[in-house]
Amino acid sequence: MNLIQPPSSPRVGLVLTGGGARAAYQVGVLQAISTMLPEGTRNPFPVICGTSAGAFNAASLALSARNFHEGIRQLSAVWENSHVNQAYRSDPIGLLENAARWLASLLLGGLGKRNAVSLLDNSPLAELLERSLPLRGIQRSIETGALYALGITAWGYTSGQSVTFFQGADRIAPWKRERRIGIATRIEIGHLMASSAIPLLFPAIRLNREYFGDGSMRQLAPVSPALHLGADRVLVIGVRKPADTQPERVKVDSYPTLAQIGGHIMGSIFLDSLDVDLERLQSINDTIRMIPEKNLKNNDMPLRQVESMVISPSVEINRIAERHAHTLPRTIRLFYRAIGAMRRDGSALLSYVLFEEPFCRELIKLGYEDTMPRSSQILRFIGAEAKG
Repeated sequence: MNLIQPPSSPRVGLVLTGGGARAAYQVGVLQAISTMLPEGTRNPFPVICGTSAGAFNAASLALSARNFHEGIRQLSAVWENSHVNQAYRSDPIGLLENAARWLASLLLGGLGKRNAVSLLDNSPLAELLERSLPLRGIQRSIETGALYALGITAWGYTSGQSVTFFQGADRIAPWKRERRIGIATRIEIGHLMASSAIPLLFPAIRLNREYFGDGSMRQLAPVSPALHLGADRVLVIGVRKPADTQPERVKVDSYPTLAQIGGHIMGSIFLDSLDVDLERLQSINDTIRMIPEKNLKNNDMPLRQVESMVISPSVEINRIAERHAHTLPRTIRLFYRAIGAMRRDGSALLSYVLFEEPFCRELIKLGYEDTMPRSSQILRFIGAEAKG
């Protein structure tokens, strides 16, 4: 089947949410989309926005925008061969050294330059990104017209602002809204590290004059950066199964573990704001439909409907994490067992940090299988048409 893209097709934005190791699911979705398009096709998403682990995937796609299939192959190779020691130090010496510095920091009030500022040392991740992502190529993607804009979101610890650092076409203007701004810059490894700096787990990153942490924190409008960057419609790849029913309220006798509490915190950081933003977007669309077209044209404030599409897991990723917990290095298993992450009620936290090959491969497979049955809908959405 050959595919052609109509000349008047909309500018489609891709929103890749945060979620730690859960971001492997996004790779499976993108693999499926690549199979729907002819080999060598340009990236079908001119606007790409990423947050936290989704920022790595977004930057990789931006680099390979001139050849979507090659970019997906490179991205898949990284995730399909993932190991915890590529994301953070999991060796006994590294883990104990960092834990000792963390304890010293608590006891000595933060004295000393080498005191730990996080539970885990993610320096291996910075090294991996330096090797695999030559970010100078982003500008080349923009200059050739294969990419319109790339946005990476991080959160400022001092300002309390959600900041989207973007690199794109010259005509894109910075923006400022309540607690969220957009700043034009050249995307660097530091922006990706800052966007993925999960509080307490990983250290904050200094960019210019401020320290930044995970972009999912207080990101009240995850879809908004893509619209500011020129997207006419947005495809969002989530990393949580949509809730079918309200959770059952049951009586419990045991106090929640640190991992159980941490899992809920992670959920509120990475997942809840997306659901709220999509619901708000739908409400705005419904309101605009009720306004006569002549009134919309005469309004000084530009109003338009924004079509959105969401692809999210069909099963609970927590349950998948439970099956692969044993694949973690022994030292890390002991560490997570101490805080309750190896228990069933701690699997939510585990699913964010389980950067191991079997877990990531199963998430990729799930993403692929969830996406393929929607091929016709997806092709219409991205402006590709089937021919003959």
